[in-house]
Amino acid sequence: MKSKQQTAVTLELDKTRPDTGANRFLLVVGIIFVAAALRAPFTSVGPLLGMIRDDLGLSNTLAGAITTLPLLAFALLSPFAPQLARRFGTANVLMLALLALSMGILIRSGSGTVMLFAGTAMIGLSIAVCNVLLPGLIKGKFPERIGLMTGVYTVSMNICAAAASGISVPLAQHAGFGWRGTLALWFAVASLATIFWIPQMRNMTKGNTADHKQSSIRIWRSPLAWQVTLFMGLQSLLYYVLIAWFSVILSERGMSSSHAGWILSLMQLAQLPFTFFVPLWAGRMKNQRSLVVITSILFMIGILGVWLGSTAWMAVWAIGIGIAGGFAFGLAMMFFSLRTRSTQEASELSGMAQSVGYLLAAMGPALFGLLHDVNHSWNVPLALLAVASVLLFVAGLGAGSSRFVGDPK
Repeated sequence: MKSKQQTAVTLELDKTRPDTGANRFLLVVGIIFVAAALRAPFTSVGPLLGMIRDDLGLSNTLAGAITTLPLLAFALLSPFAPQLARRFGTANVLMLALLALSMGILIRSGSGTVMLFAGTAMIGLSIAVCNVLLPGLIKGKFPERIGLMTGVYTVSMNICAAAASGISVPLAQHAGFGWRGTLALWFAVASLATIFWIPQMRNMTKGNTADHKQSSIRIWRSPLAWQVTLFMGLQSLLYYVLIAWFSVILSERGMSSSHAGWILSLMQLAQLPFTFFVPLWAGRMKNQRSLVVITSILFMIGILGVWLGSTAWMAVWAIGIGIAGGFAFGLAMMFFSLRTRSTQEASELSGMAQSVGYLLAAMGPALFGLLHDVNHSWNVPLALLAVASVLLFVAGLGAGSSRFVGDPK
């Protein structure tokens, strides 16, 4: 039985669906490979940051900017991606973004600091476009399978992200690739995504105009859109702060660096099943508030455990945080579709939420580190993360309600 959200799709979207099962299959494969290319070029950098810094003689500030720059690019370009799609067509814009992503990966791996930052900026801008447009495309092409396809998309993205974090150092140090060669390897994934997207240039040509009619809703003035945006922003803040500092916190608690790295990997692996199942559950529910409650409780338990609990239980706290992250990310991706009626509205809401969300994410790790330096303790930063989990709950109650952006209050 179709849910209210699934049936609330405008008629013109049907005109843009693939005509055959073969086209539908190619589209699914294309989405999987595009999603796989969206996180790995970013998450592969963190483990190699020390090598990059030492090789190029960068300061810690400049080295940190390598991971912050893509997030700022996400925030800068995200609001404009829907307008680009409306003017040039989703398939065309995604193809250009994938080509730019491939070029950016090669440029980043070139010689010199300028090439490093130029390629990093290009990667960030390319990923921003894909991040924004894919949720809207899924809503338009798979209106009856939004939860399933969102789950497939998020799992593909997160598996590749986790793999990139785990294999970067072994490839650079033990396989002899060095940091440049290791980062350049992700060109292969981006190239495959580009190749598998080529059929969509033909299949989506007829629907580009109808699929992106001008929305009459002023997204930035919608209270519901701001609730979705805050939910997206807060879950991004929690994720990137913990990715950046979790191992450092554990090391300062007396844990070996290898053990701390294993705990961080465990946290990321714990979220993977839930990035698939949560969108499925969310798409079948009238509202998603119960999932928001579970998300916030798990975040709170995990953060308080890291802050006040025993290091002997750190794996448990990490698993709790990982599951909460899987819930939060899956819900954030689904809200773009569930709270809107058309592909264009979904893309605009996605652009708004990801712009603000990644701006918060870009500021989070630096602020977290600054608070530690000022207080010489992790108590205040971890307390603020606990507060963020409460704010996530408040924003999620609104974002998870059974309403659409543009509905009367």
